[in-house]
Amino acid sequence: MSAPTKHRSAEEIGRTALGPRPFPELGEQRAAADMETVDTTLANGLRVIAVRRSSVPMVEVRLRIPFGDPAASSVGSTHSARAEVLANTVLTGTATRSRVDVDTELALVGGELDAVVDPERLAFSGNALMSGFDTVLDVLRDVLTGATYPVGEVERERARLVERIRLARSQPNVIAREALQRHLYGDHPFAKEIPEADEVAAVSQEDVRALHSSAVLPRGAVMVVVGDMEPDAAVRAVEGALGGWTGEGTAVTLSPLPVVQGGDVLLVHRPGAVQSQIRLAGRGMVRTDERYPAFQLANLVFGGFFSSRLVENIREDKGYTYSARSHSEFTPGGATLLVDADTASEVTAAALLETRYELGRLGLAPPSESEVDTARRYAIGSLLTATSSQGGLASFLMNLAGLGLDVEWFTGHPARLAAVTVEQVTEVALEFFAPTAFTGVLVGDADLLAPQLRALGGVTLP
Repeated sequence: MSAPTKHRSAEEIGRTALGPRPFPELGEQRAAADMETVDTTLANGLRVIAVRRSSVPMVEVRLRIPFGDPAASSVGSTHSARAEVLANTVLTGTATRSRVDVDTELALVGGELDAVVDPERLAFSGNALMSGFDTVLDVLRDVLTGATYPVGEVERERARLVERIRLARSQPNVIAREALQRHLYGDHPFAKEIPEADEVAAVSQEDVRALHSSAVLPRGAVMVVVGDMEPDAAVRAVEGALGGWTGEGTAVTLSPLPVVQGGDVLLVHRPGAVQSQIRLAGRGMVRTDERYPAFQLANLVFGGFFSSRLVENIREDKGYTYSARSHSEFTPGGATLLVDADTASEVTAAALLETRYELGRLGLAPPSESEVDTARRYAIGSLLTATSSQGGLASFLMNLAGLGLDVEWFTGHPARLAAVTVEQVTEVALEFFAPTAFTGVLVGDADLLAPQLRALGGVTLP
């Protein structure tokens, strides 16, 4: 009988007799001149960004309509509930197409079309074979200008939404996210990502139709088309299909969020919980800031990918968590830096202590050239990977458009990352990653956590 095979560890696989395996060289970034694009605004106010990407004979379509609450200052606004029902029923029928007709026509051209909503925007996402581009646009036109919201469909989807909301509110991650949003932003509409179940249950067909008429507007909206076709031809096709989509006024954008201020972490009691959710937040940096590339690399070194200092400390070295990460969230008028970790109750205080330690160490023990270079390679490589497909590129450009950025920002970003120095990373680390610049929430069993957290300090107990 042969001896059992010895499995090598990840560390053994990643090393050779001469040391750690080198990172492979990055592929060449396509220059702006190599990417055929058109960025224009139609007469009805719809901005269209068309990009030729001929990797496969497909087309990707993204439509972003700002969908802020026009009555944000009103007590008891039910905009989020009506918006959720709208997004779940907008594709269920028009004056000329039933739900089955919509699904069948798209399926016949190898296509699909979906709608989602959040406090910022209503978004449509679709794709098809190139031969079905006109079909996708015609279905989208029909939905935007003539969705009927059949009463049976509204009732059915409304009931499903109520059940999904009730289930979601029992999940630790959702509890932590909602607690963090309330802690950071109070009653700002951005904090209400999930409506109340009873608000959704009260939404009627008339409510949804009225919201569609007043809020599904072309002026202020952005469409991105990526596919194997000339950008000018794509714009003409969009104009031919959606040029008649009109409406009074401009789509509503959310008001800017308050700037995140450092302070104590709020302990949210979850009786009987055996795990805790640590959610920290600090002031981030917008992508238009000339220091953003340095900030992006600083975040990667701290906790933005698997080889980061935070992961090495509280996951690999101490085993406090299976996953920890830090990431930017771009918000109306600004940005927030978020730090997430889930831990067992008995090591929660220790994990929070080590997270604060790593935040401070980033500025006081600056990253080495090797750390910055590794983060740079990851940043450029992940950008190229995320946008290598038509769908990935369309979604990325749509997110940029929502922040007021264009294709030029995307094509120029690798060069900006390549120019970042260690000194620039250290400078932003001292300003943005200081432990005192962060606040947040910690969700867990207060009876178990309170004694250690009280000793640690910087935590507001219930």
